[in-house]
Amino acid sequence: MKALFFDIDGTLLSEITRKVPQSAAEAIKKTEELGNLTFVNTGRTWSQLPGEIRSMPFSGFLCGCGTYIQYEDQVLFHRAIPKERGNEIVRLIKKYDGDMILEGREDIFLQEHMSRFDPLNRTRRYFRNMGLGVEKTAECPDISFDKFVVYTDEKTKREALFDALREDMDLIDRRGGLYEAVPKGYSKAAAIEFVLAHLGISKEDAYVFGDSSNDLSMFQCGAHAIAMGSHDTVLDPYTEFVSKTVEEDGLAYAMKHYGLI
Repeated sequence: MKALFFDIDGTLLSEITRKVPQSAAEAIKKTEELGNLTFVNTGRTWSQLPGEIRSMPFSGFLCGCGTYIQYEDQVLFHRAIPKERGNEIVRLIKKYDGDMILEGREDIFLQEHMSRFDPLNRTRRYFRNMGLGVEKTAECPDISFDKFVVYTDEKTKREALFDALREDMDLIDRRGGLYEAVPKGYSKAAAIEFVLAHLGISKEDAYVFGDSSNDLSMFQCGAHAIAMGSHDTVLDPYTEFVSKTVEEDGLAYAMKHYGLI
């Protein structure tokens, strides 16, 4: 039995069509029929998973860079940032002129006003189309979130902000002034190790599929590492096989290469 771990954006889900290719859906179904286990392993929190992904026959979901782990219908683990610290994080990001998306298990939270960061405003519209980020804002003191994204530019006092966050957060550079913040000790790699230990599967029988910088820990964990045809070069030193792009049926191509389908 093998265990397969898939990133979503740029790996399962095309960032061009915003769809999962039919070839990928069929490959996942086939490898499950062969007795293998399949897991989504994503930086997205549970609330952010598209319905298309949730409806696929995955064995489990590893969300929020390891802060939420579900196997079959059972939640094995969930860790939220303490509310007092969460409120402090909001104040710090505002104080140092950044902006944010707070990502929780049940919802996401943004500042009540529109942002000066155009990419954040586009993301706001995307999530609102999913029904997220509507009921409460980042300013609400009773919200709960697991991780967050920080937007920065030349106006942001980056070093002061990062110094205040690094005491209990790991920061992942997503390029272009965008940073993903995850509680220390949590990562895509930690989630994989948790699942493998829980199921008694060795890393020799684990395969990871990804494309971006937040997949780095996953690629470093010792499993077979497959990079999509279009991927961040930070993954290259740890990549065992480079597949084709999502749109070129890259997942099915790689799974066939390894004899997983």
